Amino acid sequence: MNYTDLATSIRSLTEGETDTVALMATVVCEVHHADARFDWTGFYRVTEPELLKIGPYQGSHGCLVIPFSRGVCGAAARTGKIQLVPDVNAFPGHIACASSTRSEIVLPVRDRTGTLLGVFDIDSNQPAAFTEEDAEALSAILDMVFAQ
Repeated sequence: MNYTDLATSIRSLTEGETDTVALMATVVCEVHHADARFDWTGFYRVTEPELLKIGPYQGSHGCLVIPFSRGVCGAAARTGKIQLVPDVNAFPGHIACASSTRSEIVLPVRDRTGTLLGVFDIDSNQPAAFTEEDAEALSAILDMVFAQ
């Protein structure tokens, strides 16, 4: 995975865009097609207090609504911390939107004021598919797009 090239591509595609949904759709498309490990890639947006609703995504269907109190996405939204889950079956309260998911990474997404916009979720059908390198690089890309 070449995160430098991915970031360069996303920067050029999103430069000057201010619409959050358009930015999310572009990021999802570019990230999803950048690595074969990524089976489902998408955003869950904060639409009301303590509630995430599905946003732009690539892959099969996703859960439509996730409360902050449930699942890996809820944990990322609730704690504000990246969730790097090598085995989703070992994660307490995991929500199985797709039975093929084996591992997951979820990153909080904030705007330039620090307001939580939602979470960025990537699922893989491979166990332990994600690393700290993925977490750092994806976090930097999300900050570049949404927090500047």
